Amino acid sequence: MRVSWTEQALGQLDEAIAFIAADRPEVALDWLERLLEAGESLAELSDRGRVVPEAGRKEVRELLVGPYRLVYRRDTDAVTITMVLHGRRELHADNVP
Repeated sequence: MRVSWTEQALGQLDEAIAFIAADRPEVALDWLERLLEAGESLAELSDRGRVVPEAGRKEVRELLVGPYRLVYRRDTDAVTITMVLHGRRELHADNVP
């Protein structure tokens, strides 16, 4: 299965890594690797994430990676990562792609 990232998700990933890197650059690289690996793992295990509670739709799921949420949409032949959010950030149902 193909995994892709939206521009929004990549921008959010960049913001998260920049925030971490401001204080601890070596930790930021570790987080970047963990988040990218988690995203790529969806190529084999696209159902491993839970349904996003705010969305309530089976095709919108998320992986929890430490304090971060990788929100993705699962189709029959592709996974699209749509958001990378810190778990403390509020997510409204109308903002879930």
